[in-house]
Amino acid sequence: MDAWEEVAATPAFHRLARLVVSFAALQRDDHVVDLGAGTGLLSLLVAPQVENVIAVDSAPAMLARLEQRAAAGGITNITAVGADMRSLPLEDGSASLIVSNYAFHHLDDLGKELALSEARRILVPGGRLVVCDMMFGLSFCPRDRRIVAEKMKLIAAAGPAGFARLARNAIRIIRRDWEHPARPEQWEQMLAARHFVDPVVVALEHEGGIAAARRA
Repeated sequence: MDAWEEVAATPAFHRLARLVVSFAALQRDDHVVDLGAGTGLLSLLVAPQVENVIAVDSAPAMLARLEQRAAAGGITNITAVGADMRSLPLEDGSASLIVSNYAFHHLDDLGKELALSEARRILVPGGRLVVCDMMFGLSFCPRDRRIVAEKMKLIAAAGPAGFARLARNAIRIIRRDWEHPARPEQWEQMLAARHFVDPVVVALEHEGGIAAARRA
């Protein structure tokens, strides 16, 4: 968890969180659900600007840290809920906005579709969805090749330890237990299949991307 908090505290991740907020077009009366909230980077940023936030994560330790951070900041409108994104213990039509930052790549393709189905279920008609996540694949398209090459170069720069990490990652890919980023085109397809409307999918310069849509 400490390692994840170090990553979440980087300027790059704060820029991503602010980008999610800009796409979300927050409203004071929004009832927000943060999927894969972790230790609260996005929830804590959003909470002062909306009615309330339900922070969902499957890791109790992450949620405990989030609650500590909220209490330290005097933020009282966040409720932490331990749950899987694929099966949310929330009522139909209980959210006007769903956000997520770098959580969906932990789910396989079926898991992403289940999580999006759950997201649509709990959104009110017209409710908004904004997801930031890894959005690339192991393909031969120029963007994918560039991202993979940059990642390999960065890891290899660590020397022997980096090469060992590359070998471990290769084994994970072969075993299919690697992370599961989806390419922007796949996000467009998933949103359409789950009957979201007005989809906007933006591939960022680095590995990430933004997917936004509304429930009809």
